[in-house]
Amino acid sequence: MMRAMRTSGPLSGRMRVPGSKSLTNRALVCAALAPGTSRLEEASSSDDSDLLANGLNQMGILVRREGEALLVEGQGGVLIAPKFPVPVGNAGTTLRFLLSLAAVARGTTVLEGGGRMAERPNDDIVEALSSMGVRVEHLPGTARFSVTGGALPGGDVVVRSDRSSQFLSSLMMVAPRAASPVRLSPSGPLASSHYVRLTVDVMAAFGVRVGGDEHEGYTIQAPRAYVPAAYAVEADASGATYPFAAAAIAGGSVFVPGILPSSHQPDASFAGVLARMGCTVRTDGGGTAVARQGPLAGIDVSMRLMPDAVPALLAVTLFAGGPSRIGGVGILRFKESNRMEGMAQELRKLGADIDVGDESIVIRPAPLRGAVLDPHGDHRLAMAFALVGLRVPGVQVDDTECVRKSFPSFWAALDGLLTGTGTTLG
Repeated sequence: MMRAMRTSGPLSGRMRVPGSKSLTNRALVCAALAPGTSRLEEASSSDDSDLLANGLNQMGILVRREGEALLVEGQGGVLIAPKFPVPVGNAGTTLRFLLSLAAVARGTTVLEGGGRMAERPNDDIVEALSSMGVRVEHLPGTARFSVTGGALPGGDVVVRSDRSSQFLSSLMMVAPRAASPVRLSPSGPLASSHYVRLTVDVMAAFGVRVGGDEHEGYTIQAPRAYVPAAYAVEADASGATYPFAAAAIAGGSVFVPGILPSSHQPDASFAGVLARMGCTVRTDGGGTAVARQGPLAGIDVSMRLMPDAVPALLAVTLFAGGPSRIGGVGILRFKESNRMEGMAQELRKLGADIDVGDESIVIRPAPLRGAVLDPHGDHRLAMAFALVGLRVPGVQVDDTECVRKSFPSFWAALDGLLTGTGTTLG
């Protein structure tokens, strides 16, 4: 489905974003391994979280939605291999988290991805599980994985994590079910290290502490039981980058409830990046507001710790008065699309002056024109392209349904912001 964007004057309103997909999916795993009922308040209703919940249901863990909460009936680590393959779509966390969970499920679990999943890096977690004695079969070039589980030995495990921290997080959450203590050591630089901090936080909320750090390795005592919990999922800081960027692009002010600087979500720092470009940031009333009245300045910034915020930032830099350089973003090649090349390819249709290097993107001011933009099936590109249409007439965004991966009601929420109602739920 294609959507024609409409330009906007200065904004004045609020946008509520959904619960964090990253936190929801981590809480689902921990709750599944706990004995008894856990309640996840304000849980994400994204496609990725729905796919993970479905996978848990197939493995004998009842997950059901009650309003904006998810109820999880944990079985204390007792899981069964499903009779049929588990679909994971193009959901990286879903596949990678279920791979480790399958290691403790009795029998053989088959996971099947789709779309770009066959091209995304997953061999690193397969190798780590294999080094622990878990039998994992994967035909290169496909998105079909077969895991024979039932027992997870402990010990020292080296995990290559330079292309995704999800491999480390996946093993970390399942480690308490091992037969003996587990020490996880990242090999090489750890990508998106703040997301490992989120994993440690969620595990603690369900009663399991993690020792160590990325330098000395993470230690998890095992066997150890999680405890069921009532867990409040924070608002999604990654989703909030779009309304914040909208304020920077169109001018005016946008308030997002639930986004606070105390959050450990890496993208909670995005508003500070916009402040360096000339925006005003205010935190009060249980949320954060970003406002802009004057011109936008170019920026030289490393986004290594918050790569998911790069598409929104790229949209903003198109309207800066000077050149911008966004560094530390080589990892974007391994996301739902090759975001570095995909963003550059589409933004050049608008007339953008953009160069892509190995680890950086450079954007220079240039006259922009309308165009039909293809998000390459990537939710974050679709939402970023929508923001460009706030200032550039004639922008159309194709494949609008792909936003369901993380922000199912993005278009309704954006309409609410533009019309001044601003109360649309994310």
